[in-house]
Amino acid sequence: MAIPEHLESTVRTLPIEPGCYLFYNKKNEVIYVGKAVNLRNRVRSYFNPAGWITSPKTGRLAHEIARIEFLVRGSELEALIQEAELIKKYRPRFNIRLKDDKRYPYLKVTWQDDFPTVLVTRRMEHDGARYYGPYSDSKAVYATRDTLRHMFPFLDCDRIITGHDPRACMYFDIKLCSGPCIGAIQRAEYRANIQRLCDFLEGKSDRIASDLQTRMEQAAGAMQFERAAQYRDQLHAVQHVVERQRIVSSTTTDQDVIAFARDEGDTCVEVLFIRGGKLLGQEYFVLDGAEEESEQEVLNSFVKQFYGEAAYVPPEVLLPAQIDEANILQNWLKHRRGASVELHVPRADADSGLVSLAAQNATATLTALKAQWQEDTHRQEATLRELQDALALPHLPVRIECYDISNTQGTAMIGSRVVFVHGVPAKSEYRRFNIKNIKGPNDFESMRQTLRRRFQRWQDAVVDHGLGAADESLSPEASAPGASSQEDSANPPATDWAEQQPAEASAVEPPTEPVTAQSKKALGMSKAKAESDARWALLPDLLLIDGGKGQLNVAIEVLKEFDLSHIVPVVSLAKQQEEIFVPHKAESILLPRQSQAFYLVQRVRDEAHRYGITSHRRQRNRIGLASQLDAISGVGPMRRRKLLERFGSIAGIRNASVEELTELVPAGVAQTIKDTL
Repeated sequence: MAIPEHLESTVRTLPIEPGCYLFYNKKNEVIYVGKAVNLRNRVRSYFNPAGWITSPKTGRLAHEIARIEFLVRGSELEALIQEAELIKKYRPRFNIRLKDDKRYPYLKVTWQDDFPTVLVTRRMEHDGARYYGPYSDSKAVYATRDTLRHMFPFLDCDRIITGHDPRACMYFDIKLCSGPCIGAIQRAEYRANIQRLCDFLEGKSDRIASDLQTRMEQAAGAMQFERAAQYRDQLHAVQHVVERQRIVSSTTTDQDVIAFARDEGDTCVEVLFIRGGKLLGQEYFVLDGAEEESEQEVLNSFVKQFYGEAAYVPPEVLLPAQIDEANILQNWLKHRRGASVELHVPRADADSGLVSLAAQNATATLTALKAQWQEDTHRQEATLRELQDALALPHLPVRIECYDISNTQGTAMIGSRVVFVHGVPAKSEYRRFNIKNIKGPNDFESMRQTLRRRFQRWQDAVVDHGLGAADESLSPEASAPGASSQEDSANPPATDWAEQQPAEASAVEPPTEPVTAQSKKALGMSKAKAESDARWALLPDLLLIDGGKGQLNVAIEVLKEFDLSHIVPVVSLAKQQEEIFVPHKAESILLPRQSQAFYLVQRVRDEAHRYGITSHRRQRNRIGLASQLDAISGVGPMRRRKLLERFGSIAGIRNASVEELTELVPAGVAQTIKDTL
């Protein structure tokens, strides 16, 4: 395959300097991000058919490239750092990436505070705190925090610590807080306790045990028996945890040991954390896009992504195989650690055994995960099949959209949409609709406006940009484990929708309207706009409305407006009896109260209500805040905004002096504000 004509000039003019390149497809999506020492030569290599024999994935990638962008960097190290940031930002499907890569949780010790505490966070900041992680399992992080709190009691409240509070909270009574608020422990001793907690997380358990033993003996010698008992309990707790830590290496150097297992396209990486010769812990990470990739490429991609987020880089990282970019990665890790880092394949028997141990754990973890995935898939498919049968739906309800209206006496009206795919929340597709130009509490018209705006977005997407549901890449059933087969489609159940919809109608034809100047202009839309339109172009397999027959009738009318009534099944769920209303049937449907289908529709409806009411309360609070200021003579929108930007809240404005207020508003208005608030 020669370089395509539309790309030839781009490739020919690429610089021969280090940098990053981004491949886009016809939908303006980033499908691959890479780095190169020589951008022109590296990009040109993708169009060499000889390389596709050993890497069919590269051939598929090359045929999808519609556009190329590049970023020149001063060195290969800068390009590596940029590449990691771009992969995290765009998550291209041809790149190897951490599965479900949101932000992994960390333990955060707020060391910058006089009385530090321990939090769970998903974001590292340069705020003086100490971070430990990342962890792959959020439940394990909270369990670790609870264990640490029993071993090294720390405060867990937002009190301002003066040491003179009249009484402590209940956590002091149950020995989960050392009581700095009542002066039961002084600042220096409290921070020493938190330092021991940090040492424990860093694997310095022997030092902690020795320190606690010494303090216990000193307290006992000074007749401080209660304090000695506290040290004794801490010592026993530390020793109990340390007993479970295996001594796996004679070296005192901190090490991370990385290995992975693969099975039928799935890849699981295991990381062992060895500190001072002891196996302190381990984490596993599942990779996407690693099928057909070499062992070296899997390791190379994982090391960049994992240590790009890790709170600690050890001086030694053991790998099961040598990687091509070892030197540049070592320089990058040295930059992150602030000291030298050795990245190598072990030769000594002891270290080789550690890599084997990590590989065994990776294999066992992947086997367990696949069994769990299969079980979950079967369970979700069975639930969706049960719901399909109960509601006589023509297709498996893989994609469920639920809509709810939230308001207080007609104020701060919000329409909310939540999306569940395969019975799991797709939170990136949640949307809120601010209801406009409706006076008083009118749930019916609010629902009408919400649904009209939703399906207008669908129509705009399929008409202006050709993103119809016929596009397999946009269809949730295209890759759905529980999607209806061709046989199912050919023989749909005898339902209202099956009667109204031809069996062969598996795609939505966009309305035939002339292409406008506006739609032509949209061809140059940004990537974010294109992705947003692609999501709006997806139609639900089940439209679920929170409400009764009235709300259902509104939804039916809106679907008819957009000629979707034969395509999109719609039902409503009424709260009082949890009964489901369907079109053209007088009698409601009551799902069995212990059925998984009933739990699913409840969960979807409750999530829509939760999501909507949260936004409604936020808007209601803003309206209340604005109305208090707007009621003051001389304060308009501009002055209100300035006051809130300066003082942050009504309380801040109330506490400000007249002189401070006069800096933003006239003296007379400032005095009026003080008198009013």
